[in-house]
Amino acid sequence: MTEKQTVKTSSAPQPIGPYSQAVVWDGLVFVSGQGPTDPITGQRPDGIEEQTHQVLKNIRAILEASNSSLDLVLKCSCFLRDMNDFAKFNAVYAMYFTGNPPARTTIQAGRLPGDIAVEIDVVAAVRGA
Repeated sequence: MTEKQTVKTSSAPQPIGPYSQAVVWDGLVFVSGQGPTDPITGQRPDGIEEQTHQVLKNIRAILEASNSSLDLVLKCSCFLRDMNDFAKFNAVYAMYFTGNPPARTTIQAGRLPGDIAVEIDVVAAVRGA
C-alpha cells in the first residue's frame, strides 16, 4: 500500500486551516483549492485576470514541489465569484494549459474565502509514477 505524503512549499501561500497544500498518493497529487495570495508579499491582486494568473502560479509552485507540473494536470475544479468573469478567466487559464488541456469544471460559487474572485484545485499525475 502506498503511503500518503503531504506537500509543503514556501513558494505558495501557506494553509490557513487544517489542510495541506497538496497530498501525494499512488502516483497522483491532489492540490487543495488555491486563491490569489502572493506567497512573498501576502497581498492579493485586483481583477479576475491578475487573480487567475496568481492562482495558477501558486498551483504551479505546489505541483513542482510534488514532482509534477501543469502539463500533468488531469482535472481542474474552478470556482468563480461571478460567471460574468468567465471569458476573462478562460483567456488567462488557456495561457497555462495549452495543447492538451485537462478535464475541467467551472462554477460560480456563492462566496469564496476572503471574497476572492477565483479559486482552483487540481489533480495531477506525479512525474515518473
